[in-house]
Amino acid sequence: MHEHSPPPSAARRRFLVTGACAVVTVPLASLMTALPAQAQDLPKIDESDPQAAALGYKHDAGAVDTERFPKRKGEAGAKQFCHNCNLFQATEADEWGPCQIFPGKSVAAEGWCNAWVPRAG
Repeated sequence: MHEHSPPPSAARRRFLVTGACAVVTVPLASLMTALPAQAQDLPKIDESDPQAAALGYKHDAGAVDTERFPKRKGEAGAKQFCHNCNLFQATEADEWGPCQIFPGKSVAAEGWCNAWVPRAG
């Protein structure tokens, strides 16, 4: 054994960790590329859905009752849309996309609900 070579157990551990990372990464990468196609197939949430109604969801953010949901009031509130919410799981260019708040449904990019959180970065 050379002086600078790691002991066999360290090399084996590094090999196993690298292999485990590869095993996890490949399925996640395929899931991420499949998301846009699946998003197109999601049914659009109905504004009368109990959870959507409770959160004041509207397909058109301009139709939100700002007396009931003052978070949407004013200059800052007027800039809040699903497409710039951290919970929206599509690109800003998509008209509809999945939302973490409404699993299995898509929301309008120009919509809004009281769960709105600014997109990071």
